[in-house]
Amino acid sequence: MKALMRVFIFAIMTLLFGPVEAQNADPLVVVVHKDNPVEQLSRSELIDLFMGKYVAFPDDSKAIPVELEGDHAIKVAFYGKLVGMSLSRVNAYWSRLRFTGRKRAAVFQPDEIELVDYIITNKQAIGYIPQSLITKNLKVVYILNE
Repeated sequence: MKALMRVFIFAIMTLLFGPVEAQNADPLVVVVHKDNPVEQLSRSELIDLFMGKYVAFPDDSKAIPVELEGDHAIKVAFYGKLVGMSLSRVNAYWSRLRFTGRKRAAVFQPDEIELVDYIITNKQAIGYIPQSLITKNLKVVYILNE
């Protein structure tokens, strides 16, 4: 009975307030430092960078993916939109790679502000943020659509 009540309350809350992502209409964008020579990346190039297949931009310069720590909602949305996987599946993927001896080249930041600051101070960095956080020191190389 308690489980049924929880489902009922969740359904009512969703009807009243809508899904969280629908309320936050701020699209996610992938950004680099404004002086990075990369102008645009494809979805497959982003997948290769963030899933560890490649460690360089298409011009062969080193790329440093910058990630949010833990189960941050933006990180969950990013991986859901980029690779169609839940964060637990992405983490399991990285666990399997670590078991085979591969290291993750990503840098982890606790929040979006520190992620932006890291990219602004490092021309090799690439990360994902809500579009509203773009500054004059960042360049958008990809916009994540639903």
